[in-house]
Amino acid sequence: MKGLGNADWRDESLCNFEESNLENKMGLEMYDLSHPWGLGQPCWPYFKDVEVRRLHGMAKSGVLTQEITTVMHSGTHIDAPAHVVEGTPFMDEVPLPYFFGTGVVVSIPKKEFEVITAEDLENASPEIREGDIVIVNTGWHKYYGDNTTYYGRAPGFYKDAGEWFVKKKVKMIGSDTQALDHPLATAIGPHGPGRPNGLMPDICAEYERKTGRKVLEDFPEWEPCHNAILSAGILGFENVGGDIDKVTGKRVTFASFPWRWTKGDGCIVRLVAMLDPSGDYRIAKGSAK
Repeated sequence: MKGLGNADWRDESLCNFEESNLENKMGLEMYDLSHPWGLGQPCWPYFKDVEVRRLHGMAKSGVLTQEITTVMHSGTHIDAPAHVVEGTPFMDEVPLPYFFGTGVVVSIPKKEFEVITAEDLENASPEIREGDIVIVNTGWHKYYGDNTTYYGRAPGFYKDAGEWFVKKKVKMIGSDTQALDHPLATAIGPHGPGRPNGLMPDICAEYERKTGRKVLEDFPEWEPCHNAILSAGILGFENVGGDIDKVTGKRVTFASFPWRWTKGDGCIVRLVAMLDPSGDYRIAKGSAK
């Protein structure tokens, strides 16, 4: 038995997972677009480290019980509208259909500090349609980790991309970057809690040195993509990764359900993209037989 920790599985009948993500009785291919999560978790610049503590262990108690301390905006996660826009729905108030549906994973390669524009989205392939869940692969997930490149030099959405998503009437969006806005349009730059120098002042200085322009000249608004989409009821995934390259350029079905957390501002999720090569799988009709 492989992939189930460090145990010596002498008797595989104890726990025999015969099905896999790609080979299973349903005939579906499932791709995990989430980053692994746990101790040593990369954290956004002003968040506390994830803590994991064993309350009970096998040697001590004959059972394993763990306690975690974390912000919900950790790893691959989803933002509720109330995270940014006052007076909008919390996590438990978002209807379940929003977390399931068809959509696309599009390739929009970007270099450090570049902006994902409305023109990029308009020209993306497969075509982004009304009602889609849209995941953008910039290639930045390859840098995911506790480093300044991933958090500070990432590309990202800005105001025109957010407004394009709203005009297109998509269902949800996400990207393989640190946030739903360009890092210099977040508190990493000189905005909100990052005023006046930004949470990563060296990154701000680097941008200004390389471009010859002040950060606020190019990014005068604080989290405009967040505000545009969340105000319109379009939720967003951050830190998408995992098998994203395997489904990029494809139209897929997504599923990713957050906790039913009362007044929740966001939630760690396991984002899954599904393909049905045979077309035979059907959701049950609800009949008694």
